[in-house]
Amino acid sequence: MSTTMSDVALASQEQFLATVRQSQEAVVEAVGAWASAVEGMTPSTPSLPSLEQLPTPQAVIESAFDFSQQLLDAQRDFARKVIAAASPVLEKAPASNGSK
Repeated sequence: MSTTMSDVALASQEQFLATVRQSQEAVVEAVGAWASAVEGMTPSTPSLPSLEQLPTPQAVIESAFDFSQQLLDAQRDFARKVIAAASPVLEKAPASNGSK
């Protein structure tokens, strides 16, 4: 069975994502250990009237990633439209099977 460039790219992407996930897990564990270690040492924060109006860290993360997803979706749509607009020229290009 021959390996195509798509197979190599997919394998590389999977390996990269696995490495990212492993690194993220290590960071989450380290932050959890740090938080447990300093929990008793941190002073209580004073109550400020405007503090309740601020979004929670979780809400900030959700909002930021929701926006990022919308931006990524818009970029994907844009890229597809560019390829579609160029299709008359792309269709005239010689076919390539990805191997040399």
